[in-house]
Amino acid sequence: MPNKIKVIITDDQQEIKVPTGIRLLIRRACTAVLVQEKFEEPTEISVRFVDNEEMHRLNREHRGVDSTTDVLSFPLGENGVYDVNHDTGACVLGDIVISLPRAQEQAQLYAHTLQRELAYLTVHSMLHLLGYDHESGGLEGVRMREKEEQVLVQLGLPRGHNYILEE
Repeated sequence: MPNKIKVIITDDQQEIKVPTGIRLLIRRACTAVLVQEKFEEPTEISVRFVDNEEMHRLNREHRGVDSTTDVLSFPLGENGVYDVNHDTGACVLGDIVISLPRAQEQAQLYAHTLQRELAYLTVHSMLHLLGYDHESGGLEGVRMREKEEQVLVQLGLPRGHNYILEE
């Protein structure tokens, strides 16, 4: 089990109320990835919920893509070397930005819960923060997808598993 993990979650959008239990699920997803990857350093991660307009702006500004997207990852490390918060000694892995409206659209599109979609986007982004990349496809892309699914199964949210969490 990794040492202390701090997940800072901010909701910077007004469109969708963050459902009960989502913050805990996001923290569990971050922790599960770190455990799977045997990342045992004290860690800090930032997760920010935004609307489609803000996501479009961020995607255009940081990736040169003039459209919205579901999630963006902003790693603060390279080749296993991470920024360190000198006050806490924790590795600062980076920022995850999720469009909550887009996540809700995708959950409906793929016929699963918003919880599963947000867990998937968090796991996907956490792997990016740890240096994984699927953009070029190939074996690295396949490995990343396998790791995502392993974590989602561990969280009780396997592919094709449709159910509504009781609030």
